[in-house]
Amino acid sequence: MTMHRKPLPAWALLVLAAVVLLAGIGLRGPWPADEPRFAQIAREMVESGQWLFPMRGGEPYPDKPPVFVWLVALCYLVTGQLKLAFLLPSAIAGLGTLWLVHDIGRRLWGGDVARTALLVLLITPQFLLQAKTAQIDALVCFWITLGCYGLLRHFVLGPAWGWFLTAFVAMALGIMTKGVGFLPLLMLPPLALWGAGAGTAGWGRVWGGRSWLGPLALLATLALWLGPMLWQVAASGSAELQAYRDNILLRQTAGRYANPWGHLKPWHYFLTQAMPTVWLPLTLLLLTQWRRLVRVLREDPRARILLAWVVLVIAFFSLSRGKREVYILPALPMLALVAGVLWQRAVAEQDEGMSRFVLRLVAGVMGLAALTLGALALWQPGALGAKAAAYAEELADLAWPLLVLGVVSLVVLALAWRRPLLEQLAAVSLACWLVVALWAWPAMDPHRSPRVAMADLEQRLPASAELGLLDFKEQFLLYARRPLTHFSYLAPLAEQERNAWQWMRERPDRWLLLPGSDRLACFDLSRAQPLVAAHRREWVLLDASALRPDCPPPQQVRRYTWQPRRLDILEP
Repeated sequence: MTMHRKPLPAWALLVLAAVVLLAGIGLRGPWPADEPRFAQIAREMVESGQWLFPMRGGEPYPDKPPVFVWLVALCYLVTGQLKLAFLLPSAIAGLGTLWLVHDIGRRLWGGDVARTALLVLLITPQFLLQAKTAQIDALVCFWITLGCYGLLRHFVLGPAWGWFLTAFVAMALGIMTKGVGFLPLLMLPPLALWGAGAGTAGWGRVWGGRSWLGPLALLATLALWLGPMLWQVAASGSAELQAYRDNILLRQTAGRYANPWGHLKPWHYFLTQAMPTVWLPLTLLLLTQWRRLVRVLREDPRARILLAWVVLVIAFFSLSRGKREVYILPALPMLALVAGVLWQRAVAEQDEGMSRFVLRLVAGVMGLAALTLGALALWQPGALGAKAAAYAEELADLAWPLLVLGVVSLVVLALAWRRPLLEQLAAVSLACWLVVALWAWPAMDPHRSPRVAMADLEQRLPASAELGLLDFKEQFLLYARRPLTHFSYLAPLAEQERNAWQWMRERPDRWLLLPGSDRLACFDLSRAQPLVAAHRREWVLLDASALRPDCPPPQQVRRYTWQPRRLDILEP
């Protein structure tokens, strides 16, 4: 048997993870589709002092609850730099999830399983990607993991009523982040079935008379947000705020789950498309050890509880027609713990050879693929096909980072050959993410922001001109250097157009910015002035000469004006 060096301690892995998750913060701006939206909402909170109702360009934003943007805004208050602040909550949430997984793994199975679960997360692309982007999912994953942690501390390692209450508070915060924070409740049926065999406490001691305090803690935490919000909506009498309330409480939660209007996928999407890709190489580890997994589940009720919960979470999201890969991210930490138990059993039985071969082969192939792609982009871009020609500038900027990424992955794979397998793969993963965060992403930043387009716009417009936005994206608000007027992000395009037509008719020095692909009835697009492309879309300017003589009136006059207070908020 090959001899390996002593494994790295958990604290060293956590330090390395912190370095990677924090690397690159401040080197790029917010990227579409979601990051500019959350950064702009947080900016408006800080600049206006109004934190109860998230605003996008002065209009209520009803798609997501406020906790994530509250944290971005808090980081902005502390750092004074939005370019630093917008990525911090996800990075901190990722580190928190890693710590929770290690700690509960250590308490349930010991240090070896805990370290292995930590390594599994560090080699899973989806986990690190979400922890390094300003999306809600890393934070909601943390709250759900904390909820599971609290339930396990109570039902399996307890009784621990403090952790029981913490679990329900975490669920409430998860609901206030993305609505699905209640998912730890799906662990209660497996705990009821197998908890007695998994823990040391009697049934009555953990399911006793104080259990009602959990739902009370959840409702009390929710009331800290819902109470002031509902009171303000009722007191204002505003139809706009009433629409916000109905949207955030019903349409974006139960309505979106039961009748989704986007990301429609078949029921098996997570099993056949998402998990085999975004959870690679974890899925290969499970497949190559499936017989041992069956034995582990038969013998260990703790692993059975966790895997049953993972299955219930995936089933819950599979029942809805709307599906995205990030929806199943909260299931990953508990699955990593099951994989930790499984892998340590395989190592103890000296039967990890097939997994070792397959996972190393995949790592090597991916490194060679990055190396080949970088070399082709650098010296033979035509070999990448006709479609690649549309991305010529991006490929030129990514060629060297891709080439170095491939070299780094193969070199680290070779240098760490005598380390334990998962440490070897984690070394490759972390090294590659450093290249991505410190080089590849900064190289892509000019292509993912409208900075150049907005500079072009400022050169064309007189200083006194007013600018309106039609069918806009939030990054234009972030990079604006003058007041911007829009006509409700939530309104249909035809309604926005009619409002924009009325607005432009009122003064001669008003201009309109819109996508060049829009088809409009109230404007003559042959008079459009093209701008430099922004985030792979063509944008054009219209002045008063593009107004057609007539346009149907809008059903409702809706205008929102955003006045930037700081003009250098995302400058390099």
